[in-house]
Parts: sequence; C-alpha cells; structure tokens
Amino acid sequence: MDIDIKRIVKEKYGEAARRVTEVEAGSSCCGAAPSCSDPITANLYDAAQTQDLPDTAVLASLGCGNPTALADLKPGEIVLDLGSGGGIDVLLSARRVGPTGKAYGLDMTDDMLALANENRRKAGATNVEFLKGEIEHIPLPDASVDVIISNCVINLSADKDRVLREAFRVLRPGGRFAVSDVVTRGEIEPRIRASVLAWVGCVAGALDEQVYRDKLAAAGFEEVDLEPTRLYRVEDASNFVAASGLDAAALAPQVDGKFMSAFVRARKPLGAGA
Repeated sequence: MDIDIKRIVKEKYGEAARRVTEVEAGSSCCGAAPSCSDPITANLYDAAQTQDLPDTAVLASLGCGNPTALADLKPGEIVLDLGSGGGIDVLLSARRVGPTGKAYGLDMTDDMLALANENRRKAGATNVEFLKGEIEHIPLPDASVDVIISNCVINLSADKDRVLREAFRVLRPGGRFAVSDVVTRGEIEPRIRASVLAWVGCVAGALDEQVYRDKLAAAGFEEVDLEPTRLYRVEDASNFVAASGLDAAALAPQVDGKFMSAFVRARKPLGAGA
C-alpha cells in the first residue's frame, strides 16, 4: 500500500491523546472526528465501571465495545490489551484479575503511553504495565499471557494476519482471544475501503465477518465465535461516511447494516505451541 497507514493512525492517536490531556473531550472512534454522540463509541461503559477511574482514562476511550465486560477474566490471570490507548480497558482488567494477576497494555504512540501511565498513577494500579510496541510485533515472550483483549484496534492494522499470529504466539495453551472490533457484512463501496480517513475511523480497515473467522482459524485458533454487539444503520453510516470526506447521501444507503461492532472470541488449543 502506497499510503503509510501506520504513520497516519499513530498521528491520529497522538492527536487524540493530546486533546484529552488538554481536557478537550469528544473524540470519535480512533480519533477521526470530534463527536460526543458517535454511534461507534457512545455508551460503551456503565457508570459503575468508570466511577473510580481517572476522567482522562474515560475520555480517551476510543473503542467500539467493552471487551472487559464480555471477557471472562479470572483472579490471577495475565491480560494483554492490544492498542491500549489511554488505558481504560487495562485498568478495568486489572481490577478483575486482582493483585495476583497482571494487565499489560501495548501501544505504539508516545502521547497515549504517557497518558496511560498517568492514568495508572492516578488509579493507584500496581498490577498494570504499559509497553511501547506494535501489535504486529508484541514485545512479550511465547506463551506468557492468559487472555488477549483489544478494542477497535486490530481493524486498523495493515497486516492482520501477522497480528493474529502474534496473538497466538504469546497466548498460553488454552488462552483466550476476546476482542471488540468493527467488522463488515457483504459488499462494501470501494471508495470507503480506499479512504485513509475512513480507515483511521475504524471503517475501511474492518474485515468481513467470515474473513475474520477464517484468519483466526488460519493462525491456529479454535472455538472461533463472532457476536454482533451493535449494527450500524443508515443514519449512523451517514455520520462516519461524511466525516471521511465522502458523499454521505450517495454512499450511506449502500452501507446500511453492513458495518457492526462485534465481540470476537477464540481459543488457543491446549496442545498448541507458539
């Protein structure tokens, strides 16, 4: 691909982190457009979950779901959040696994890592560690993690096969893959796929639901399951298509119901190696 997707995503995440640091709320999915009512990011966490978290952790939530509510985390487990951003899902996971467990966050953006570490400090979380790196090259040993979560990030990678292979590598045998992501269903207008801004906004990089299943299986995972959590209609599509600089009136009807947030589950076989 001629366009450096990774560089553009990194820039957008950095901008989003700086906006939060300056207490300017209202980022949309992956920082593509300012909107407090974005259909992808709105109302993902209930007040009971976030009431004790730093405000900047909540404001920096740029995801499309709540993987910590859907993943069955147990005390003592080690969790890795791919593309951890401001750290909300890491902090929530740390609560669930308790003092005998640990929650790692992995992010490639310096501004987001600085924000996440400040949120860790404010939250007093002692079982949390944020790592700098790319989700295509996870800086952890083989078979070192019990659960992998992610929130609207894997769709941003230009090499999803590598991401899934890396996730498989670092999971322990029997470990779980439990991520929220935007996926598609059916044919998608090529101009949306080609738009960099749409990609950064969690749209153009989204996989078809069956392709996602196939890629997980190819990486070695079993028990693959995909559960839709939000289906986006014409009015939702109009917002994110327009934010991408495309003709919303012409394209929105073509994507009605073809984009959805989903919870994607899979497991590494018990007898599997790295």
